[in-house]
Parts: sequence; structure tokens; C-alpha cells
Amino acid sequence: QVQLVESGGGLVQAGGSLRLSCAASGLTFSNYAMGWFRQAPGKEREFVSAISWSGGTIDHANSVKGRFTITRDNAKSTVYLQMNSLKSEDTAVYYCAADRNRGFTRVVRDEYENWGQGTQVTVSS
Repeated sequence: QVQLVESGGGLVQAGGSLRLSCAASGLTFSNYAMGWFRQAPGKEREFVSAISWSGGTIDHANSVKGRFTITRDNAKSTVYLQMNSLKSEDTAVYYCAADRNRGFTRVVRDEYENWGQGTQVTVSS
């Protein structure tokens, strides 16, 4: 079965950096676009970033543009989220997700078929 396993979360001071990883198994990774979403306490899960199967199309939420970078390594079946200049409002559980429509970078959570369990990111001010 499809498994997505996030790692790299933790506690960091405002202005710091973290790199999240999401390792995929049970699927042909290059057949999927990948996305990152986040959910803060009491809030809806929101789109963060997405990348098409080749990495040729990338999308970021306005709130993270210029600070976050999404990349992927198809040989390792892994997608990454480099997060720089972190702010307290970035505190959330971060989830990776897989979308079978590999050429698209979709921002709606219901478009994604598979999800990881999430990794906590806490930014202290």
C-alpha cells in the first residue's frame, strides 16, 4: 500500500530554518505530483507548496513565497520542503500528499489521494 512518511520537523526559533522530507513507498513516485499542506490548531488544513512529477511546475502559497522551497528526488522517491526565515505563524503539523495527476500543482486538499501522518513544526518567537 501507499505510504508517505514525513520527517524533519521540530522546534526552531523564529528566523531559523528546517528541511522537511517525505519518503514515499508503494507507488511509482514519478507518476505523482506532490504537495505539502499544514494545519495549525483550530484551523483548516491549508496548502503550502506543490511540485509536478518532473519538478518543472512549482506552486507556493503566498504566505510562504520567497521563504519555502519545494524540491523532489525521483530516484529516492522523496519530496523536500526547505523552510527558511520561519515565523511563529508557520507553526503547524505539516503533511505531504500525493496527486495522481502528475502534471499539475493543485492547491485543493481533496485533489490529493494519499497523505502522510504529518510532522510537527513549532516556531518560537
